[in-house]
Amino acid sequence: MTDAKTAAKKAMKANADHTVDAAVIATRKQTAQDWFAQLRDDICASFEALEDSYTGPLSSQPAGRFDRTVWERGPNEGANEGGGEMSVMKGRVFEKVGVNISTVHGAFSEKFRAEIPGATENPNFWAAGISLVAHPCSPHVPAVHMNTRHIVTTKAWFGGGADLTPVFPDDADTNDFHAAFKAACDAHGDDYYDRFKKWCDEYFWLPHRNEPRGVGGIFYDYLDANWDKDFAFTQDVGRAFRDIYPELVKRHYNKSWTDDDRRAQLIKRGRYVEFNLLHDRGTRFGLMTGGNTEAILMSLPPEANWP
Repeated sequence: MTDAKTAAKKAMKANADHTVDAAVIATRKQTAQDWFAQLRDDICASFEALEDSYTGPLSSQPAGRFDRTVWERGPNEGANEGGGEMSVMKGRVFEKVGVNISTVHGAFSEKFRAEIPGATENPNFWAAGISLVAHPCSPHVPAVHMNTRHIVTTKAWFGGGADLTPVFPDDADTNDFHAAFKAACDAHGDDYYDRFKKWCDEYFWLPHRNEPRGVGGIFYDYLDANWDKDFAFTQDVGRAFRDIYPELVKRHYNKSWTDDDRRAQLIKRGRYVEFNLLHDRGTRFGLMTGGNTEAILMSLPPEANWP
């Protein structure tokens, strides 16, 4: 049985006899939602600072700035309500980067609820999170994905992770990226890093090509042992990403590149498109819960190619 199936099975069975006061649940939801917004603000500020400090081949272009768009769903737009905010920047370091937050609630469809822990008992749900994908201009700067989320049905859990997708893998970048998340994992569970790294390697795999999407990272889901501890871990995952990825960008963003480098980048992006449209659970979850289509597909690159 895969890690994902094992974790889902445990989540569906766990803590059936533990009830939590409605006011506590509401406070927890707001606390998580506020954290995702704060993390978004911190990351956006850091990425805009990278745009300002850039001196590479595209330095004659203006520094990019995030454009924020609020979206909402009302009761007349379907069973699910809520909304979010898209933050998208196109600049001279980042050809396209999106840092989105959302909070949605409603009821899972009958055909989807069997896949979600706690939804067969009651289809109502609440979900909040942050989702980020960065597609840099330079082929020497690795693309990256990060998301963390909190979902509440009759159960409540956290999930998320981050993974790095370089065009030209660099051992130092890979090692430092993994070290940052290992440190976050080790602070919360002796087995977290090994478990979540393995889960990431299995999840971000293109079975139709028999190859990984990138050089991995961590991936976790259905984390529901203790709300305070699980939230603290989820925060540390966000902080680990916030701190390490800009450092990797700065190592490479001023380098020049060739037409061949660019072609290789576009082909690698094609692989990214294939995974997100064919295999990504987050894409499916967003579409199945009535999320904003543009926000969900924000992860797709502005240009891609196939050989």
